[in-house]
Amino acid sequence: MTANFISSAQIKSKNPFGLVYGDAITENVSGKVNIHPVSYKLNGMDIAANVYTPAGYDSLKKYQAVVVAHPNGGIKEQTAGLYAQRLAESGYITIAADAAYQGGSSGQPRSVDKPANRIEDIRGMADFVSRYPGVDPKQLGVLGICGGGGYTLKAAQSDKRFKAVATLSMFNSGKVRRNGFQNSQLATIQERLKQASDARAQEAAGGKIIYAGVASITDVEIAKTTTDLYREGYEYYYRTHAHPNSTFLYTMSSLTDLMVWDAATNMDLIEQPLLMISGSKADTKYMTDEAFPKATNAKNKELFVIEGATHIQTYWKPEYVNQITTKLIDFFGKNL
Repeated sequence: MTANFISSAQIKSKNPFGLVYGDAITENVSGKVNIHPVSYKLNGMDIAANVYTPAGYDSLKKYQAVVVAHPNGGIKEQTAGLYAQRLAESGYITIAADAAYQGGSSGQPRSVDKPANRIEDIRGMADFVSRYPGVDPKQLGVLGICGGGGYTLKAAQSDKRFKAVATLSMFNSGKVRRNGFQNSQLATIQERLKQASDARAQEAAGGKIIYAGVASITDVEIAKTTTDLYREGYEYYYRTHAHPNSTFLYTMSSLTDLMVWDAATNMDLIEQPLLMISGSKADTKYMTDEAFPKATNAKNKELFVIEGATHIQTYWKPEYVNQITTKLIDFFGKNL
């Protein structure tokens, strides 16, 4: 099935580590920021991850660490890796891992996208990096991007190993899968729940796996897409930052879990310092705006708006990435 996910525009990355973001590490050089591909077990699954260590890394010293959760459809080699590298350049040990059933991690069928799994993925990264040589487990932060941001909010509600919590362009996957993007599918909720239920029944009977989402798209179709999130997202994932392990597809049966889930519930359980970042022009900003006020017990809570940025532009555009990185370094520096 995996071959069917890959757009003809996607080509294998020439980077030796598979990284497709700008200014990515191309080789490990002594004394500089290095990348360490690792694999570990999580609930019987093989999880593929990259650990980034700062310049002059000494395993006998103690470092602050940050877990980075990737967007929906994304993988560790894209924007999650970019921010993991940038934070490592500022002295942190960081980890970015592919979600179970996705990217380079194991799990069948491919592209299962259930909230419980994604939250457990974040906890699993914390398990692994907390034991990594040089990491001080008492100084562990987390950054979640897009869908990874929504799942990060949930993980931080119960996992108090995370001493500081940040999200970038947070995407509330449950709300969008239930109500449609910008609440555009309220009239078809029951119909789509029925489709998801039928898809699960078909899977259970050994039938064909049904997928939702977009497997490939033409330039004309991209140009006609009216929302910035999806138009720029197609360009990012299927053109400029394409990677064979990244796909816009997810199993239709995942909707039985996604559509009854909401990232913005129980926000009062977050008592850690909280930073939520969104672009001023992001058509997803409403999700951050809804969740942020509900974090009534978060310490040093801040909503940081990147003027002029859309959702996808925060993934790669240097002037926005630089602002975001500076803010993250300041936030984690003060709160870890």
